[in-house]
Amino acid sequence: MSPTTATQTATIQGGGQPIAHANQPPAARVASKPAGFGLPCAKCKTYYAANLKVCPVCKGTERVAPAVATIPAATPLSEETPDLAVLEAERERFLREFKAQLSTSSMQVRPTGASRCTRDENHPGASESATVCQGCYERLQERVDVLEAALHMDVKEAAQVVYDAVWADT
Repeated sequence: MSPTTATQTATIQGGGQPIAHANQPPAARVASKPAGFGLPCAKCKTYYAANLKVCPVCKGTERVAPAVATIPAATPLSEETPDLAVLEAERERFLREFKAQLSTSSMQVRPTGASRCTRDENHPGASESATVCQGCYERLQERVDVLEAALHMDVKEAAQVVYDAVWADT
């Protein structure tokens, strides 16, 4: 094949535009690849092509040295892992103290303002003192109603409600 035939073939295969490196050897084609960016200039911090020896802005020849990130060594634990029996005994002691505090705080009833329950239909005999205010009771009753409705909900309908709630923000 003659050089003109190779150029014509390359031109036709390339969509009608001549290819500049069709007649060049493969080594010359590799050398003409565009260079990427190298490290920035040490003086002006400008990034420039990796194949340039001098910074085009400040004409400096040094580039920033690549910094290697050092990870600090993990400090060893200062104390040893406690014995499992000691740990379990401490856990049990803490739970006993916590339950004792909880029971003493729940047994303390506010002696001031002995309010009576407004739901007399629930107390046929003697009425008991109320420890929950009417507003809190109504809010809790609304939440119980929502929970009960959710329990009676169909699985497909529940899945749709969850899907709508998740994608409502987008």
